[in-house]
Amino acid sequence: IGSKALFSNTYGATNTATGFESLYSNIDGKQNTAYGTYALYSSIDAYANTATGSYALYSNTHGSQNTAIGDAALNRNTTGDYNTATGQQSLLSNTEGNRNTANGRQSLKANTIGNDNTASGYFSLGFNETGSKNTATGYNALYSNTSGYNNTANGSGTLFLNTTGYSNVAVGTNALTKNTDRSNLVAIGDSALYNNGIGAPASLDAIQNTAIGSKALFSNTYGATNTAT
Repeated sequence: IGSKALFSNTYGATNTATGFESLYSNIDGKQNTAYGTYALYSSIDAYANTATGSYALYSNTHGSQNTAIGDAALNRNTTGDYNTATGQQSLLSNTEGNRNTANGRQSLKANTIGNDNTASGYFSLGFNETGSKNTATGYNALYSNTSGYNNTANGSGTLFLNTTGYSNVAVGTNALTKNTDRSNLVAIGDSALYNNGIGAPASLDAIQNTAIGSKALFSNTYGATNTAT
């Protein structure tokens, strides 16, 4: 349904295309559903994808079993598989990343090849590019993360400035907010370990700290291997 929908199809079967040039390039892909202008436009032989929204999964050529709901969701995906994007521009830049889940406007927007990430909330993990196995829940959680991995952030603004730090756990609004590159930290509570690592030289690691409770270790910058409950 729509001008030039499934325009190039030759052998593909059980596809549904609704919208101007949706599934336009499909040749022998199967079991795809495209709803919206240019949805799944570039798909050639991919299968079992669902794209709902203008430009959703637009660049996808061979990636399969992806679900994109929202304007430009998974827009640049080419070969990534098993991704789920819900929200405008969620997983927008993903090209080859696999098994990512993004729920919220611009969540995981910059992700390119990162795998196994879960983001829920507006711009959560928004700048993540290559980091993998991160979980971010809440508005701007893990906002600045680029390549950090194995991080868990639960709460608005948690691990907000983290870029390369890994294996951190932050639970509570603004927990570990200013941490950028320090790793193996646990912060549970509102603003716990808020300033960790700010201005700390390389010789003072500010790592392996554990803070449990509202504002626990709030002002710590240089200290390492501390426990506060």
